[in-house]
Amino acid sequence: MDFINEMILKELKKDSRISISELGRRVHLSAPAVRERVKQLEEQEVIKRYTLDINQKALGFPIEAIIEATIKNNRYADFKDYIKAYTNMDFCYRISGEACFLLKAHFQSFSDVEQFIDELQPYAHTKTNFIFSDICDDIY
Repeated sequence: MDFINEMILKELKKDSRISISELGRRVHLSAPAVRERVKQLEEQEVIKRYTLDINQKALGFPIEAIIEATIKNNRYADFKDYIKAYTNMDFCYRISGEACFLLKAHFQSFSDVEQFIDELQPYAHTKTNFIFSDICDDIY
């Protein structure tokens, strides 16, 4: 990975809809050269996909929580099925450490958080942390 590719990735991370010509201007290369580099990064699966950053607060989900889940009674499959059906989930990772899973979800109210946690209780013990702000958001 050379410096130019790192700059390309940084610019695409800020705005994946940037035009090839604008991307070329920002990294000081011609549009065809940038197009070829982006294509290679895609083929090498360095770039897996282009995504959308949705403002959940604007959609009415102002509460964000990081939840650690430790599975009860070997109910991994049940837990996974429940989580996959939940629509306001940013991620759910299987992790090492004290917990089995780490997930991030969005909620409209604290009563919705409470209901979600209550519904997880048959499958897992939980520890919930609420997100107040994202200090890395200003970096990109």
